[in-house]
Amino acid sequence: MLFSLALALAAATAALATAPHSDAKFALTSIPSTPDARRTVVATSRASSGNNVKLFDYFNGTDLQWYGQLSLGTPLQNFTVVFDTGSVSLEVPGVACGAACANQRQFDPSKSSTFQDEDYNTTVTFGTGIGVDPVVGNNWEMDLAFVADVLVVGDINVPLGGFFLITNQTSTFLPDPFDGIMGLSPDMGDFFADAGLPAIFGMWFTPKSGKAEGAGELTLGGVDTTKFKEPLLYSPIVNDAWQPTSQGIFVNDKTTSTLNKTFPITFDSGTSNILFVEETALAIYNLISPDIVANPDEPGTFGIACDRIPTLPAVISIQFAGIPGQGSFNLTIPSSELSSGPFTNKPELCQTLINVSEGFNLIGLSLLKHYYTAWDINGTRMGFSPNGF
Repeated sequence: MLFSLALALAAATAALATAPHSDAKFALTSIPSTPDARRTVVATSRASSGNNVKLFDYFNGTDLQWYGQLSLGTPLQNFTVVFDTGSVSLEVPGVACGAACANQRQFDPSKSSTFQDEDYNTTVTFGTGIGVDPVVGNNWEMDLAFVADVLVVGDINVPLGGFFLITNQTSTFLPDPFDGIMGLSPDMGDFFADAGLPAIFGMWFTPKSGKAEGAGELTLGGVDTTKFKEPLLYSPIVNDAWQPTSQGIFVNDKTTSTLNKTFPITFDSGTSNILFVEETALAIYNLISPDIVANPDEPGTFGIACDRIPTLPAVISIQFAGIPGQGSFNLTIPSSELSSGPFTNKPELCQTLINVSEGFNLIGLSLLKHYYTAWDINGTRMGFSPNGF
């Protein structure tokens, strides 16, 4: 991804080959298999242990989206990005984006002495958007140009890393308080190796903390053991994605034949709520309340009268396969996550936490914010410990 220019595109191609839906968040069009850029770059780290990046909390008054800072170019130009485990590349706005990126900072190549244009353009269509709004067709789309320059994130310095400049984007991105997206898929292994760091990172979010710097944290090259008390429980990942295997879903300690089965679920730090295939979503909602109904104004979403929310128990527990010596374990989403807030056009109706997807199962911040998570690339596993802070 960011480790060498040739590998940057190769990683995206490989991820998409194994994840044809939104596990990789988007589909890259006509990526060349042998890009011209063949330079090998070395990332250096100014610290021997994990590198911490402070995160900010955002999404319309909730705590379902988090972002932090990185820098590009010489001299450095600063940007904020969502650190997204469901994406495979880095995208930030460029000055060519103009009015379409008016609310975001835009990278100016003419002001960087180390900038290199790699003369490759593509378009990406995202499988999930920012916040809890559903994806409809190509309403979350970017036009991109592949380039290279210095990148600094935490204490890691990449002298020449490949990334994409956003040259145009749909209006759905305009309200975002952050500038771009940095992918943290399992394809990041070479990035950590070149930096001399273990290929693992940790994520910590603090529910209901407000827009405070340091209310969340990304640790590159390790985990921050001060942020959790109970030992991490690990589950193997499959399909070259952050996909541990679910062994069953329970709602208020009940399950059904639809839910009590084995299937992989993608964990995505760039997604706010939860997306399941329709059969799974309906089975969960049927165990919570028959009054949760689809909202035809926003296909794929569901809701219930806002005054019903406090009366509904909606504890969702998902059992995951464990590593040898640990066995399976449950991750729980509490009732407090049932509502994502009122629909804009129907304020009496509150959106519930699960949207229907087109063929994939994905968990975002509705669960992740309740656990410290370790994302172990070389170990092909994810670790979880309850967030007690």
